[in-house]
Parts: sequence; C-alpha cells; structure tokens
Amino acid sequence: MSRIGRLPISIPAGVTVTVDGQHVAVKGPKGELALDVAQPLEVKVEDGQVVVSRPDDERESRSLHGLTRTLINNNIIGVTEGYSKGLEVVGTGYRVQQKGGSVEFALGFSHPVLVDPPAGITFAVEGNNKLTVSGIDKQAVGEAAANIRKIRKPEPYKGKGIRYAGEVVRRKAGKAGK
Repeated sequence: MSRIGRLPISIPAGVTVTVDGQHVAVKGPKGELALDVAQPLEVKVEDGQVVVSRPDDERESRSLHGLTRTLINNNIIGVTEGYSKGLEVVGTGYRVQQKGGSVEFALGFSHPVLVDPPAGITFAVEGNNKLTVSGIDKQAVGEAAANIRKIRKPEPYKGKGIRYAGEVVRRKAGKAGK
C-alpha cells in the first residue's frame, strides 16, 4: 500500500471538498480549484477527511495513488494558504521593476523584457532585484517562475541571471591567466 496515498487529508475550517464521480472540487477562502482523478481510483469525503483508495494493486493504480492524494492536498493548501516562489536577479545592471500587474526586466539585452502574469498569478517586486510569484495553484506558480527564470538562466562563470531564492549556482573557474 502506498504510504502517502493511504494517509487521510484533513479538511480545514472554511474549506469545502465536493466529489462528483471522478471530479474533485476544492473551495476555500482564497479561491476554487478542481481536479479530475484518474479512472481506477476513488475519492471519498468522510468525517471531515478526504480518503483516496484504489481498487486493486495494478502497477498503474499504485503509481497514481500517492500522486492523486498529493494533488488533492496541494489544492487544499492552495485555497487556504496559497503558494509563492521567490526569484532573485543577480548581475551588474540587472534589475526588475513593477509595471502595473506586469514586471519589466533589464537583463543586459538591448531591450527591456516585459512579463505579464498568467491567470491566477500575481507578481510582487521587492527592491530592484527580488521578485515573488504567488497564486493558489502550485503547478501554475512553479511554471510561471520557471518561465521567468528561463529568460536569463544563471551562468556558471559570473553567476549572473535570474535564480530561485536560495538556489546555489555552481561556479566554474575561468581561463587560467599566463
């Protein structure tokens, strides 16, 4: 039995979980998220807890069991607390600034790069080199942060670029001088 999949998920106050066949909807103070559960698995709400069960020990059922439980748990955490991912802009002359809901990056290109937030995602700029991506959907927050980082990844020689907060960039030695 999946150690993660068999754990019940407690439903906090102010959150409602509705199960309609294979469709699970989670509604909380920050918003609403939905998930379609893969076919062999069953989701039930009993005693203020969400329980994910599988009918058999087939390979596909076992692999989806823990995943489904984690996705539902992520949705519950998202509608109560939300998710955020921090980004740092490192480099001489590199900076980020808020332009309405969007953010504008100066990353050494010949032009500024303007990034609009996807639906359900908000950007917050602190100072001129820190950016926070936040929202209720964990996957959307991570994807938006990854797309921003992709604009100018940290390079290994000087460490310049956009990196996640707390990310350690492995540095390489440059050419040896004479």
